[in-house]
Amino acid sequence: MQDNEPSLEKMDDYNGKESPQKRKIINSVIIFCLVMGAILVTTKIYNQDEQDYVGTKDKPGIQIIRHF
Repeated sequence: MQDNEPSLEKMDDYNGKESPQKRKIINSVIIFCLVMGAILVTTKIYNQDEQDYVGTKDKPGIQIIRHF
């Protein structure tokens, strides 16, 4: 009977044995996600309007405070 059960030792990428190409792709994906996150946060911060105020002069509501 053959042991066809997968194990970690049979995997090519186990224990730091991944190829340099895979490592480069993973690093590129992580850097891309961080850059996109920074762009989205910057866009959100600079596009906040004073018109987002909810309430009236008589009944004040939620006030948006800008943090720069």
